[in-house]
Amino acid sequence: MIILGIDPGTATTGYGIIKKTKRRKKKSKNKLKCLDYGLIKTNPSLAEGERLKKIHNQLNKLIKKYRPEVLAIEKIYFFKNLKTAMPVAQAKGVVLLAAAKKKIPVYEFTPLQVKMAITGYGRAEKKQIQRMVKALLNLKKLPPDDAADALGIAICYTNSVKI
Repeated sequence: MIILGIDPGTATTGYGIIKKTKRRKKKSKNKLKCLDYGLIKTNPSLAEGERLKKIHNQLNKLIKKYRPEVLAIEKIYFFKNLKTAMPVAQAKGVVLLAAAKKKIPVYEFTPLQVKMAITGYGRAEKKQIQRMVKALLNLKKLPPDDAADALGIAICYTNSVKI
């Protein structure tokens, strides 16, 4: 199963694509493999609509290339600053639209759920998430924090839903 994890944002949207293979023997573990990860960055000088269009276009390219069966995204459940919450919500809307157009089921996870799934501690710092994602997926280097969050969201899906 291929899972696309998304950490939405207008300036930077993190993405991570993982594949989960079923275990062959009862004693062996399910395997997770990182297929791709990265950042969709937009230029702040562009109009909001143009920034959202870039996110949509890049996301559609990823969906076309990897054909994910599921999309996991961060759930926005509270915010400290309305100025940052609105752009995140707009980016999330673009992601949800892309998934709906391709009939990809969407699962949402709070940052607390993701941190618990990755580190076992709900107040984990960004660096802890990056290091654990690197270890869990056997990556050669630390992914950028937004991409690590997206990979963590995808991993959270694999731990939370029976597949």
